[in-house]
Amino acid sequence: VQLQASGGGLAQAGGSQRLSCAASGRTSSIYALAWFRQAPGKEREFVASIRWSGGSTSYADSVKGRFTISRDVVKNTVDLQMNSLKPEDTAVYFCACRLIGSREYGYWGRGTQVTVSS
Repeated sequence: VQLQASGGGLAQAGGSQRLSCAASGRTSSIYALAWFRQAPGKEREFVASIRWSGGSTSYADSVKGRFTISRDVVKNTVDLQMNSLKPEDTAVYFCACRLIGSREYGYWGRGTQVTVSS
């Protein structure tokens, strides 16, 4: 599976941004797609995930109520709508894919930078 992320850039605190990730290749084998992020000097952390079948979602506590993950199974895309952005949301955001039968996210896209200014 190949993942191509788009979106990101500079935003003001309190503002919004939308990230999108397009999946190609073995999309019929996708179990879930997720977004992770890595801030400077910090470990990569989970942000949100969505089951490809059924669409159930999961969020990190730090983004609950502000971020929304969604998917389009026809276009093979997953979006992350980020509202009420905070400076601490500044990070490189990565799209990741977990295949059916796998316990981990084994496919990763290139990151996209999100910078939130106060």
